[in-house]
Amino acid sequence: MPNLSQIKRQRMLDFLAQIKEEHKDDDAMLIALGEIESELNAKKYGLVWEQHEEAVDVKMRTHIPVFKEDTDREITTAEGEVYNFLLEGDNLHSLRLLEKTHKGRIDVIYIDPPYNRGKDDFVYDDNYVGTEDSFKHSKWLSFMEKRLRIAYSLLSEDGLMFVSIDDNEQAALKNLIDEIFSEDNFIIAMPRITKKSGKTTGSFSKNHDYVLVYTKQNKDIFVMEEHIDPAFQYEDEWVEERGKYKLNQALDYDSLSYSASLDYPLTVEGETFYPGGNISAWQERQNGNHRRADWAWRWNQKLFDFGYKNGFVVIKRKPDGSARIYTKTYLNARIEKDENGEYSIEYVKRTKPLSSIGLIENQYSNDNAKKDLAIFGLKDDFDYSKPVELIKRLIKNHYNKNAIVLDFFAGSGTTAQAVLELNIEDGGQRTFILCTNNQNNICEEVTYKRCSDILTTYHYENSSRTVLLERKIKISDFKDSTIPDEIAAIKAEYKSEYKKFATEIKDAYLYFYGVTVFQEYTGLPANLKYYRTDFVSKDEEDLSDALLNHIAEMIQLEHGVKLDAQHYIMILDDDEADALAAQWNEYTNVKALYVSKNVLFTTEQNALFRDVEIHIIPDYYFNFELREVGETW
Repeated sequence: MPNLSQIKRQRMLDFLAQIKEEHKDDDAMLIALGEIESELNAKKYGLVWEQHEEAVDVKMRTHIPVFKEDTDREITTAEGEVYNFLLEGDNLHSLRLLEKTHKGRIDVIYIDPPYNRGKDDFVYDDNYVGTEDSFKHSKWLSFMEKRLRIAYSLLSEDGLMFVSIDDNEQAALKNLIDEIFSEDNFIIAMPRITKKSGKTTGSFSKNHDYVLVYTKQNKDIFVMEEHIDPAFQYEDEWVEERGKYKLNQALDYDSLSYSASLDYPLTVEGETFYPGGNISAWQERQNGNHRRADWAWRWNQKLFDFGYKNGFVVIKRKPDGSARIYTKTYLNARIEKDENGEYSIEYVKRTKPLSSIGLIENQYSNDNAKKDLAIFGLKDDFDYSKPVELIKRLIKNHYNKNAIVLDFFAGSGTTAQAVLELNIEDGGQRTFILCTNNQNNICEEVTYKRCSDILTTYHYENSSRTVLLERKIKISDFKDSTIPDEIAAIKAEYKSEYKKFATEIKDAYLYFYGVTVFQEYTGLPANLKYYRTDFVSKDEEDLSDALLNHIAEMIQLEHGVKLDAQHYIMILDDDEADALAAQWNEYTNVKALYVSKNVLFTTEQNALFRDVEIHIIPDYYFNFELREVGETW
């Protein structure tokens, strides 16, 4: 079938070519016709919108964005460790600078951009974009497109990006990211519960939004979730290697086809057991009087002997003295048979994939985000913040426990808390970079305050829970429940073993836990630097020197260090190199030197500095901007 659009387009292009020939001496006309031709040749499938320019774009025509450190806001609670960064300013400017220091280095991006609800969540050129704005979708897409293209360049080949969004822009955003990341790198759109009772529109209550998941290139980067099942509640001497176990299977059963070879007497510690527990019924079966499905053991004699010898068997006795054999199902171990018929124990960490509906549990709702903020004396004025557990759940899906995590719509700083808590829980050394503007003082009074409290005063417990009671909730429990008495009895029984207890209701079950606290923290160990975006005019008389004043911030950001003139030292000219060499014996623990390419060390200096890591300050920080105005360093 003919492509009608293509035929029509070609007809117009042919007409344009005729006009261009007629006006080949009119440069202005040729330029205008060229622009029309470009539009006609533009793609005809995909997301199309009216491109809009922001004031922050216009600013960069005449000014170069730079970072300026606020040293009064630096926090150090982990001496000698790398620094995390909070970048205040328009995130487009911050991203442009991060492109110089972190291109291809970011492992995980999580962002929670404005949802463009037409209320007070999306500010464009210092004005809220309302529902009456006929270009509200185009403005939002123009805003997002620039930032997402930089985000793509920042991600490593193993990079992973999560984006929160709701129905207002979900469809458009997916099309946009498909175009930038390619549709092949789309993984899933996961629904997330926002609240149990949402605002009603017509016949529906809106209780969810989405998390879009994309990879940069490689898809083999996801870590399966640890399989946690409260039914695995018992421990034995092998708990460290095998994990906990459950006793949900008796060794005998009568639900499958009868097998005479598995219907044999078992003698354990001088006591003989028969499938079904009845010797008379067993004798009848031996005489051929059995049903199609009748009692037998699940294990043959050889497997039983191996399982019993290695602790996979439990004999449970009732008050009347009768007993039944059960087999243990361990969380991380099972019995396997090889090709020679020999049995061995195989250790396998039970895992499960992250379910596409795994974020609909209440712990991931906005209600819990409010509780997270309340700990720091903050409130969510916009009702949009995400809970810590959500961000932790997402970040830990990436295999790299030393990941650099970027959030360029940082808002209340949830990502910082998630990264630091996750490090304690799994021994990781992840770092974070947060970008946010200071609209309504949010960066100073919310993001920074939360980060500061997390590092200095926040009380955190690294703990585990053991199921002490699992009970399905019945209607009768609402009338005359014995659960409170059961919980009281369990507390009394375990009061010497557990200092804390917790109760949870999940999927119509009540769980009562004993809590074991491994570590307690007042302030999580980490370091933080606070930068603000600033600008240097391109008309600056000595632009090179003006930009040089902001090189330290770039070095610190790229390497996660503090240039303290003791452990990490910047050398910009030969005089500084000579001065350092003259006093070198006073420096006892220099870890790295950051040296201008214009500095030439002498033979003596090379010998002095040979055991120190040396980095040449790169041209790429501001080389493009300098060349643009005809200058170099």
